[in-house]
This record gives sequence, C-alpha cells and structure tokens, in this order.
Amino acid sequence: MSAKEFHMTGAAALVIAHCAGMLDLVALPVWVGALVERFGFSPQQAGMMATLFLLGAVAASAFAAPLFARLNQKALAVLGFAVASATFLAASTQTSLTMLSLLHLVAGISVGIALSMVHGTMGHAANPHRLFAAAGMALGLFGIVLLAAIPQLLILRGGPVLFQVFAGVMAIAAISSALLFRNPPRQVEHARTPFSRATWYTIFGISIMTFNQSMVFSFVEVIGKARGFEPSNVLAVLIALGFVNFLVPAPLATFLQTRVSAPLMAQIGPGIQAVLAVIVTSATVFPLWAPAAAVFVAVQIFTHTFVFGLLAKLDPTGRAAAATPAMLMVGAALAPIIGGALGQNFGFAALGATAVAVSIVSIGFFTKAKAESTAFTPSLAS
Repeated sequence: MSAKEFHMTGAAALVIAHCAGMLDLVALPVWVGALVERFGFSPQQAGMMATLFLLGAVAASAFAAPLFARLNQKALAVLGFAVASATFLAASTQTSLTMLSLLHLVAGISVGIALSMVHGTMGHAANPHRLFAAAGMALGLFGIVLLAAIPQLLILRGGPVLFQVFAGVMAIAAISSALLFRNPPRQVEHARTPFSRATWYTIFGISIMTFNQSMVFSFVEVIGKARGFEPSNVLAVLIALGFVNFLVPAPLATFLQTRVSAPLMAQIGPGIQAVLAVIVTSATVFPLWAPAAAVFVAVQIFTHTFVFGLLAKLDPTGRAAAATPAMLMVGAALAPIIGGALGQNFGFAALGATAVAVSIVSIGFFTKAKAESTAFTPSLAS
C-alpha cells in the first residue's frame, strides 16, 4: 500500500494505542498518589513500582526497536496490549509490595513491546510530525478524562479500581489494534545501518529531558497537598493540565512545523521545563504553583513532537522512532524512585534543583545534535 493509504487506514489505531502506551505520561500523579494513599506505601515504594513499570518498558523497547523492520508489528502490538490488560487486572486483586512490583514490571515489558511497534509504524507515516502531534492531542483529551475520573472512582471503589481502569484502557488498545492496525511497507535495505551521531545525540537529549518530566510530574499531587493546598484545588489543577495538554502543545507544534527549526525547539524545551520544575517544587502560593503545574507536561509533549519528526527524518527505517518508548522511559524509569528519595530525605525543593542540572545536560545533547545535523545534512536542521 502507498504511504498515504497506510496513513489513512492505520492512523486511528496508532493514536488509540499511543494513548494507552503513554498512560504513564498523564496518569503518574494519580498512579503514585493512589499507591501512597490507598495502598499505604511510602513515596519511595510507590516510586519504585512506577520505576519498575518504566524499566520494563525501556528494556522491551530497547530489545524490539532494532528488530522493528523484521517483526510483525500488528501482531506484537495486539499481544503486548492484551498481556498488559491481563496483568493490570491481576494487579487489582493484589496488595503486597512484592506482587504489585512484579506485575508492574510485566505490564511495563508488555507495553514497551507494543508501543515500539506503534511508534515505529508512526515513523513510516506520510507526515510523522503531524501524526505524532495528533496522537499528542488525543493523549491530552485522554488525560482530561482519566485525571477527572480516577480520583472520583478511587473515592467510590478504593485502590483496586486504579488498575481496573488501566486494564480497560489496555484492552481497548488491543481490540482497536486487532481491527485497524496496518503494518507499514517493508523497508529493509537500510535496516542494519548504524545510527548517525545526530540521531544518538537527539535520543540522549530527549531521554534526559523525560527524567525531569517524570521526576517532577510523578509527585505533583503529593507536592500540592504537602504545600497545604486544598485537595479539590489540586485536583482542579490536574484537570486543567489535561485541558492544556489537549488544546495547546499538539496544535501549536503542527502550526509551527514548517515555521521554526526542530533542533532549535529541542534546545528550548528543556530550559522552559526546568523553570517550571523549580516553580512547581518550590512555590508555596497556589496562584503561582497552579499555572506552572498545569502547563508542565505540555512542554514535554510539544518538544517531543518536534523530536519525533526529526528522528523520522534522521532514520527512515523506523528503528529510531520505534525506540521512542525507550527514549521516553529510560529517564522516566529512574525518576520516580529518585524523586521519591529526594523528596522524602531532602524536601521537594531538591527536585527543582536537580531538574535545573539535568536540563543543562539535555540542552547540551540537543546542541550537539543540531551541530551534527547542520554539518552533515543541512536540510534536517531547519
């Protein structure tokens, strides 16, 4: 099939699967918060379980991405989401740290494999930047529903409902993938070509940026309540965050696609993220804290849309795009447990200081990537 036909027939499945696979990006605050408040785990233990989920996804994606062109993408996407659904359903029946930790790891592995197939296939679309932006917009809408519904369901039905909702999300992704997913056209001639230095620097830059994203966002709800803000106000900020994610980053990234340099946007993103992280982790006045928390995730979504489109150009085989879960989650995997340890032992302001240092490293990698792109493939730097 042509690239245009592939894009039209498979886009819906890819967008739905992206929302399910990127569940952690929008659900981490209520996820970690529920593990602390509803299951009685410490912030560090809750962070560890989120970390195990993310580590499983990283390992699975790192294994599957290099093999992307030789795999049956649809079959693995369906299988991965189906196994994740069953695993989360099992988690809803458990309360022990050991069993929940193991199930988080298994779910992460399953999601990582499925999401690698989804993102690698997105990389073969007619316009990967625009498709990823559309998926980001859908993720914002998904986040609105999730962040509004889960806290209320937790009040009504207790902690297990968190994992029941996750199981349902994964089941929907498995069904839609089975019905609508289309494997991309085979392009194996360059499948074993090593990544360029620009590709690697871009991968490192976005991976490090996601460390900040996950470290701070995982504890937004906990930080808000620790600052003495009313729980209803904190919930309102999380819902507003979902609306911001839906209305701002993806449409703005689509509008700016041909108007600004993708490498430049990648350089700017981590700096803005660091400023917001300092406000979110240090502000004690709600009118200052709330806007920063509400737009925090949008910066990551906006920046990564440009990075995804850039990687699709740098590596036309789809392998770099298929490694997107590993890029997003390798930093995020370590962040919840590190963030929990920092917050528990040094106070949440320590997360902001760490975010500034990490953002400098991320900007450095994006700067190197821009230099390599300009030197060897000038068209990619614009």
